[in-house]
Amino acid sequence: MNETAKPQGEPAIRTIAMPADANPAGDIFGGWLMAQMDLAAGNVAARRARGRCATVSVDRITFLRPVYIGDEVSLHARITRIGRTSLTIDVEAWRRSRDGEEQVMVTDASFVFVALDQGGRPRVINQDSGPVS
Repeated sequence: MNETAKPQGEPAIRTIAMPADANPAGDIFGGWLMAQMDLAAGNVAARRARGRCATVSVDRITFLRPVYIGDEVSLHARITRIGRTSLTIDVEAWRRSRDGEEQVMVTDASFVFVALDQGGRPRVINQDSGPVS
């Protein structure tokens, strides 16, 4: 991994990893991190689609490094594809220890969302609502 890399995409969420999110060894559960990434991607999807969206798949998730109790976790998301009713959003999770400034990418994933109408059925995404980020 390139240690000088910078996060790709817009900042979507920043949170702190807490003791309830960790296993007995003090490492944060991958499921907690995946849920945070899904929230970040969902926020970006709903904003771009201008309404309700649902996660339909996670094409991939790669856990690169651990996250520890007390770490600040920043989630950066970017839209990589807009289809007729769906969006693909890549999310990177970066950690910063509570006593340092260095940021390190710990996880990346690709989420697919579908835009939904009031009845919960797929709806067309307005292609003129903005660029792919």
